[in-house]
This record gives sequence, structure tokens and C-alpha cells, in this order.
Amino acid sequence: MDDPYKYFRIEARELADELEKGVLDLDRGAPASAVVASLLRFAHTLKGAARVVKQPDIADQAHALEDALGPFRESAEPVPRDRLGVALGLLDGIRSRVAALASPGEKDSDKDSDEGAAPAQRAAPEDALRTVRADVAEMDALLGGVSAAHAHLGSLRGGVGLVDKARDLVEVLVHELAPLRRRDFTPSEPGASREAARSIERAHSIAGELRGVVGALEQNLGNSVEQVDRELRQARDAAQRMRLVPAASMFTDLERAARDVAQMQGKRVLFAGRGGNLRLDAHVVAVAQSALHQIVRNAVAHGIESENERQAAGKPPDGRVTLEVARRDRRVVFNCSDDGRGVDLDAVRGVVHRRGLASAGTRHLGPEELIDLLLKGGISTSRTVTEVSGRGIGLDVVRDAAARLGGQITVTTTSGHGTTVELVAPLSLAALEALTVEAGDGAMTLPLDAVRRTLRVRTDEIASSSRGESLVHEGRSIPFLPLAAALWDTAAPTRSRRSWSTVIVEGQGDVAAIGVHRLLGTANIAVRPLPDTVPASAAVSGVWTDADGNPRLVLDPDGLVAEARRHRQPASDEEAPDPPILVIDDSLTTRMLEQSILESAGYDVEVASSAEEALAMAATTRYSLFLVDVEMPGMDGFTFIERTRASTRHRDLPCILVTSRASPEDRRRGFDAGAQAYIAKGRFDQRELLARVRELMAG
Repeated sequence: MDDPYKYFRIEARELADELEKGVLDLDRGAPASAVVASLLRFAHTLKGAARVVKQPDIADQAHALEDALGPFRESAEPVPRDRLGVALGLLDGIRSRVAALASPGEKDSDKDSDEGAAPAQRAAPEDALRTVRADVAEMDALLGGVSAAHAHLGSLRGGVGLVDKARDLVEVLVHELAPLRRRDFTPSEPGASREAARSIERAHSIAGELRGVVGALEQNLGNSVEQVDRELRQARDAAQRMRLVPAASMFTDLERAARDVAQMQGKRVLFAGRGGNLRLDAHVVAVAQSALHQIVRNAVAHGIESENERQAAGKPPDGRVTLEVARRDRRVVFNCSDDGRGVDLDAVRGVVHRRGLASAGTRHLGPEELIDLLLKGGISTSRTVTEVSGRGIGLDVVRDAAARLGGQITVTTTSGHGTTVELVAPLSLAALEALTVEAGDGAMTLPLDAVRRTLRVRTDEIASSSRGESLVHEGRSIPFLPLAAALWDTAAPTRSRRSWSTVIVEGQGDVAAIGVHRLLGTANIAVRPLPDTVPASAAVSGVWTDADGNPRLVLDPDGLVAEARRHRQPASDEEAPDPPILVIDDSLTTRMLEQSILESAGYDVEVASSAEEALAMAATTRYSLFLVDVEMPGMDGFTFIERTRASTRHRDLPCILVTSRASPEDRRRGFDAGAQAYIAKGRFDQRELLARVRELMAG
């Protein structure tokens, strides 16, 4: 059976702790004006939460607590001791009723308990342990430790490479000893021939045993490194999930709050939440939720009209309250809007006038000034004090939440059409799906939800004019900009490449084509804001740390589109295009597969179906790397590499052999011929291929 009070008990205990602490501060002589306002906010929040879980007794006691402390909100005198005693008594009653809300399992165990204590006096220790909130600093320390361990794991991967090299050397040693075993010795000393033969046989036996040891070491070390890598990734992902919660976790509570207020007032309301997949810092969500809870209740209580009023105004009978959560640049935005009557600014003006809250004449106060006064708290246009309105405390909760988050609140209202309240806070931490791209020497990421399409664009498809560069996408011209130019404000020559991996990015209500060197894949990342002291392009929204502990930039779609509009660099023909890669294989399937992999990664590729054809092409075209099969009709791959190494034109070009021949003898012959890498088709991995290509071309 589900526990309907699981989270309420936690919140209620925390609020009761804060209330008790504040009352004791007052008892020690703290000024009422400095404490009572915050206590009223806590009581108001507790009352609303109790109503949501259908606990009217707790809500009534929280309401009575407001009554007991409310008159002293702006008092310069201490709160009388007898009134503080009343407040503490109400808190004792609240605690007792919260403790009585035991989880189902705990209630069952209480039936069989021989102890005399009433269930109402016992807490739920198992529940408290299961739902305890992790300390943010400790969680960050855990994430830092996992990242550091992952970075050290990178050095172990280098050890795997050394073992692989040792295996190749052992294979060479075995190969060199083989003919000596078959050789006839004619030494000058009697018996030396037999001794030499025995020594060679022992060496061969040792080499064979060493081959087995190195092979086992390579397999065990490789498997261990991969296993540790997987486990560290799982630990990091779990820690990030604990540190981050989806925005959708707020929606049920807010929808319930809207529904309950609507029922109390005889209204009909539909609540909608958007952007729930965005994962945010748990602290941000917790603080924002308290404010949004009040904003939603206000929207229903003050904004949404009765069914008859809505029909008379030509509106649907159901009022609408919509909460949208989104990232904007380096901030998170909570936007709550309703389609109600709007804020009654004349009523606000009347309250301001009666209470003398404005130094200037109230008749001259504009809408923005009245809204600012309303946000300061203590103003209510309700004629009576009810469960949901009348004290002017609600907006105190909202303003306090904005202050705790280091954010700001804005309110816009239109008479007869509704009100929008926007809470904007710095993005301390958020999780998102991202596309990783490479530009220049670095990898960086783009929010995947802003990527409309990726495509390969030839340079001759990019149009140049006095307005800059553009390409045609879905029937219209959109600006094109190399990512390096957007980030570093450099004049990156577009025609320095034959083609571009291009990302169509949406931002600021428009799209732009961003040229990158290659696409590296997708990932789930935890984004942090850049420190204020770090200068950054407008196209950068934050930073994340990859599995090896390296910081990576997170790009802002709005900033990229803005840069593409502003910074259109005319084409330059000063630099020649980067040379393409030549793929040589007699198999059409293999040629097309390798060409597709390389082009998707951002490389220009040409293909040849034979070594002879490749030599003819290489005689007239400059290439950056050869990707060669071994077994081909006519000239094989070994001979092709030997021929290119003998040519002064191609002597220094890197060559990679990709072949089904994986014996030690073939590997040795390939390296002897001059290949820098040898990839067996039976263990083909495109990540390994691309890693070798990047490594050799960078060198």
C-alpha cells in the first residue's frame, strides 16, 4: 500500500522545527518585526501542505498559529510571553498529529507492540532514514571523488596499450626463434650443438609461456579496466541522480493545490506542467516549489473566475493554470500563468492608499509600481480572512524563495486575460541530454532538445554574399557560422574545408547552421554555471566534467543563433581545403561503411576499389591518411604501403590497415611495411577506428 503522507511528514517536521526555533528566538527577546514575518510564512506553507494531504486538524492549528502571531508582524514591541506559550502549545499539537501519521508498515507493527506508548507519539525511523536529504556539499564531494578516480583510470588504459605492445614483441620473438629450432649446428666443440639446441628449445618454451602470460594479463587487465569504468560511470550517474531531481516532481503537488483551492471556492480549474524532463538541483526545486505552491494557490483564489463569470466573459468554464520550467541562458525559469481576471490594480491602489504604503500620491502609481508594492508583502485585496487569502502573506513566501535562490520575481497582468508570475534563478546545476561536437582542438556539448537536425554540407553549398554566409534549409536561407568563429570571434575560413558537419540549432525563435569539425555522440551531462570571474562567449552557458575529469563547455542555443546573426564572416580562399582520407578496399560494403563512419565524424573521404587505382589517385591528389585493406586482387595492402613509403610524396602519410587477417605474422609484416595501426575486421570497433584516425592526423 502506498504511503500518502511520506513526504508531508518530512516537510511538516522541518517546518515545525523552523517554527519552534523562531518562537524560542522571540522568547529570548528577538524583535518581533525580524522574526514574525518568517514564522507566518512557515505556518502558511504548513497550512497549505496539510490541506493538500487532507489533514484539516493540522491546517486548523497552523491557521490558529497565524492568528496568534499575525498581530505582531510589524510590532516594535516583544511578543507577550502568554502569546508565545499559545504558539508553542499549537506546535506541540501539530507535532503530535504529524507523528500520528505513521506509515502503513509502522501502523501494522504498532498493533503487535507490547509497549505502552501511543502510536501518535512515535516517529517513523525507517521512513526518515529512507527519505533523508543528502547534504549538497557531501554529494559534490562524492561526485568529485568519482571523477578523480575516473581520471586515474585513464592512466591504466595506457597500461593496457603497453601490454598490447608487449604481446606484439612476444609474437616477434616466437617468430624469430622458430627457424633457429630447425637449424643444424656444426660447432667446433663436441656437444655444443646439442646444448645450443636445448637452449633454443628452452627459449622457445619460455617465449611460448610468456605469450600465454601476456595474453592473460592483457585480457584480465582490459576486462578489469572496463569493469571499473562501468562501475564508476554507474556511481557517477547515481550520485548525479541523487543531486538532481526532475522538475516534474513538483507537478503533482501543484496540481493538487490548484484542485483543492478550486474545490473550496466552487471553481473548475485545469493545471498543466511543461518542461518536466529538465533535471535541476534538488535545493532549487525544493525552494522553488514552496514559492510555486503559493503562486498556484493565488492564481486559483484571486485570478480564476467562477464558472458563471467565465461564461459571461466568453471564456471556457474551466480555468487554466500552466507552469512551464525551462533553461534560459545560464538561468532556470519557472513561468506560471493563468487565464483569469488579472490583478485588480485599483483594489491594490486602494489598499496602498488606506495603509499609507506609498510616499507619492497613489493616483500616480503605475501598474509596475503597484505590482512592486504587492510583491513586498502585507497587502491583500481580499475583504475577509479565509484559509487561502486575506493576510497578504502568500507573496512573502514567493519573495523569500527568490531571495534564497539569488533570483528575481516578475509579474505581468492584463485585465480580463490573466496573470503571469515568473521566477528566474541562477542555474546552479542541471542535467540534460547533449550532443557532443568537436571544434578546433576541443569537445563541447549542445542541449539535444535545441538540435533540429545534423547534416553534412559541402563548402560549395554555402552561399557567400555581402551579408555573410548562409545555406538553404527547408526552403529558406539561414545563417551559417563555424563554431570556432562563434566561440572565439575568429575569422575561421569556411573554405578551409571541403565539407562541414553541420548542426541546425534552434534558439531565440529562429534557427542557424553551426559548422563543426565532427560529431562525437550524445551523453547525459550535469551542467554547472561558469564562475562569474571567468570571461566567456555569449554562446557558452555552462560547463560539465567528462568521465576523465576534463572540463567541457556547454553551448547556449540562444547565444549561438545570436552570434550567427551578428557574426557572419565572408568566405576566404586564402587557405586550401584539408586533404581527404583515401579508403582502399575491394569490397563495396566495406568501402561504404568506412566512408560513412568517417564522413559522419566530419572527415572528407574518397574511395578506391584497388591498390592500383589508389596509387593512380595518389599521384594527382594530396591525401591526409590511407585506410587500406590487405587482401585485394592484384596488389595487396602490404605492397601498397611499401610503394607509398618509397615515394617522397607520400613517405610521411599515416597508413592504417583494416583487414580480416589478424595473425601475429600479418601484424608484424604490416608494421614492417610501414603501417602505423592495424585493425582486425573481426574485432572492428568504429570508436577505435576514429580514435586512431584522430591520433594519427593530429600527429
